[in-house]
Amino acid sequence: MTMRRLALVPGALGALAACTAAVPPGLTVEEAARFDEGAASLGCTLRTEGDYIALEIQTGLARQQLLDLAAYRLSTGGAERLPDGGVKLTTGACA
Repeated sequence: MTMRRLALVPGALGALAACTAAVPPGLTVEEAARFDEGAASLGCTLRTEGDYIALEIQTGLARQQLLDLAAYRLSTGGAERLPDGGVKLTTGACA
């Protein structure tokens, strides 16, 4: 392996670590991306049972996975709690 290739390895590992740190335990980066895309298609706000059912259908994720992702976004500043109890995503396409 050349020095150039060896120099790229730490950077690639750092980028991989950053991606895997962006999701709660037990979920993948792809699942989190589907959650974000689905929520964006719903206006970035999850308020009602119908919102969660639509998101389940769009993403293929179970309700508990959606709740875990919403809670994770809230805890990391990627979403805000609404006065009516809903959740509004505030990052990515929802920024």
